[in-house]
Amino acid sequence: MTINQTQTTPGRFGRFGGRYVAATLLNALEELEAAYEAAKADPDFHEEYHAILRDYVGRPSPLTFAERLSERVGSRVYLKREDLNHTGAHKINNTIGQGLLARRMGKRRIIAETGAGQHGVATATVAARLGLPCMVFMGVEDVRRQKLNVYRMKLLGAEVVPVEGLQGTLKDACDAAMRHWMGAYEDALYIFGSVAGPHPYPTMVRDFQRVIGDEAREQILAAEGRLPDRLIACVGGGANAMGLFYPFVGDSEVKLVGVEAAGHGIDTGLHSASICAGTYGVLDGTASLILQDEDGQVLPVHSVAAGLDYPGVGPEHAFMHEAGRATYTSVTDEQALAAFRTLAELEGIIPALESAHAVAQVLAMADELGEDEVVIVNISGRGDKDCEEVERLTRG
Repeated sequence: MTINQTQTTPGRFGRFGGRYVAATLLNALEELEAAYEAAKADPDFHEEYHAILRDYVGRPSPLTFAERLSERVGSRVYLKREDLNHTGAHKINNTIGQGLLARRMGKRRIIAETGAGQHGVATATVAARLGLPCMVFMGVEDVRRQKLNVYRMKLLGAEVVPVEGLQGTLKDACDAAMRHWMGAYEDALYIFGSVAGPHPYPTMVRDFQRVIGDEAREQILAAEGRLPDRLIACVGGGANAMGLFYPFVGDSEVKLVGVEAAGHGIDTGLHSASICAGTYGVLDGTASLILQDEDGQVLPVHSVAAGLDYPGVGPEHAFMHEAGRATYTSVTDEQALAAFRTLAELEGIIPALESAHAVAQVLAMADELGEDEVVIVNISGRGDKDCEEVERLTRG
């Protein structure tokens, strides 16, 4: 296996990945895999997909030189502006691809899960554009703290289904969506939002999100005449990070830094750092690093960012961690909240709380970054959705 080939066999990344699901879903996943493989070989599919990204989403998203942030950290920092996409995050890149697959497969409705609500909004947007009914499962705690996105989904015509559970967050929403799909796969497609889940989702979502890194590569070569020294992105399930990282995997001189949610601190147990503190296990149909107890029971997780509130990580990230190709660290809620404000004050950009974790990491690395280093930070989404919650948490 060469350094730029993380996939060992279809659906596998070393010991990670695979398809661990009830027999009921095997047919659905095999049908989806066959449809995706056929679409990949079809130039018309690619042409339509990229035309929609250009004319509807607004791609390419800019690569913005962050002058004042660069002065603060002492290196040359660029921001990949996924926050400027239609719907406000990177999620739309994937939902367009899977939405086109749903139409190609003759599916009559769409199912999705969401945490921070950005994937739900992006799925509801694509469903509206395609004229398909949409059902989005969302944990009750996330419904509370992401009211704006709940309203946006409903405005777009989607049915939002609140989900109780262990914590009423993203894991519970994933479970409910998967259970529903088991009885509905003949007429519905489950548009999964991250590079986690059973095969073919980790590969398929990565491929739809790699447009981030493909653009960033071209843009940084135009701006600096060379590749960056580091790429930094937040990691929950890991879609935005994998989208940025994947086109650079074969460039050993480029350091890949994924940032997990340390919550109240790794030592408190109130965090969502699956790579930094997890162990090998199976979650949502894939083998990866997950947060679990000695009996294999999934542990409660915590992050101030709803989109990072997940007890596992995509299998390709777990593989890249074990292979030493990427480094994974974590920052706390407190650091993320401070970075949320710092980027707003320095650059006039309000990042999603998820993205603020990546900003917090570059701020924390200031002492080790050289003045000639070039760093790209992925701003995976905008923070409008988080302003009410941040105001509540930082009030007086």
